[in-house]
Amino acid sequence: MSLPVIAAKEPVKVTVEAGAAKFWCACGRSQNQPFCDGSHRETGISPLKFEVKETKDVWLCQCKQTSKPPYCDGTHRNL
Repeated sequence: MSLPVIAAKEPVKVTVEAGAAKFWCACGRSQNQPFCDGSHRETGISPLKFEVKETKDVWLCQCKQTSKPPYCDGTHRNL
């Protein structure tokens, strides 16, 4: 299994629609950050499916080191 690549050392704010399933890129290789574009194939890292109950803005991790995926927990500050 490969290790995740740091896509960016800052989170990204996105608006997620209520009930819409999203796939967060966990490998860091997607060209569509912070969402999966299939670039994880053959890395052994799978994207994380998530959805929210209400439409809202969220901060998604791009360093791929968060302890609360897909949400940023500030880990990028220590990289």
